[in-house]
Amino acid sequence: MALNMGRISMQLEAFAMSVIVTVKISGDTDVFTKSLEERADLFREVAERGRKAGAVHHQFGVGDGFILVVDEWDSADAFNAFFSDPELMGFIGSVGADPNVAPEITTVNAIDSPDKF
Repeated sequence: MALNMGRISMQLEAFAMSVIVTVKISGDTDVFTKSLEERADLFREVAERGRKAGAVHHQFGVGDGFILVVDEWDSADAFNAFFSDPELMGFIGSVGADPNVAPEITTVNAIDSPDKF
């Protein structure tokens, strides 16, 4: 039985894994959490732009003096293009981010595991 290697290659590409991105942003968490309510429509707009750009999942968390973003993206390049948008940077600054501290960004390849849920 002959194998069609081109077809196998295309099938493997369909199963390419995404990336998980965490972004730790120093800032005023009270201003941030308040903005989630007061500027909910803008957060929804940014989320929709993210989906169109390749975001698969998105979640915020807040800690002591920082906001944590946990995302899944189609690719690191898609995330980098989205996150480098000056309009997005302005929005992040307007919702409590400290402009004097660069965000800590970690990008890893997502993998499947038997305990994933």
